Amino acid sequence: MSVKAVVDTNIWVSALVAPFGSAAKLIELWKIGKFKLIISELQTSELYEVLSRSQFTTKYRIDEKKVEDLIVSIIENAEHILLEKSAISCCRDPDDDIIIETAIRGKAKYLITGDKDITNDKTVLSFLSRHGVSVISLSRFLAVIDKA
Repeated sequence: MSVKAVVDTNIWVSALVAPFGSAAKLIELWKIGKFKLIISELQTSELYEVLSRSQFTTKYRIDEKKVEDLIVSIIENAEHILLEKSAISCCRDPDDDIIIETAIRGKAKYLITGDKDITNDKTVLSFLSRHGVSVISLSRFLAVIDKA
């Protein structure tokens, strides 16, 4: 069974902005089954909203079809966690609480993020650790997957 991971929204954004970068490689590894993606419907909605913003699609010349294809792939292939709202309130940004609760409820081993609000908050890191979730950078996760 492949390792379970939650991918923070900032990584998805990077994957579309830099289609040949590390984040895009991560998405390809997920698509070929190197890890199991855990995502909540709330995060999927947030992701669609962020990626569909006209200032985002215009600035980075992102084709709306690419956004739609990515969202459809997530809907069809990820393990979904049902959350109406987060019961956790430990982060400055409520959207981060959703990511954290998704990781815990989905029994993810890793939360892949570059968000300093998460990576630099010892309380959040300790809370996740108590639930068996490790916060990991994109580059470190890619190294873990390469060794698997």
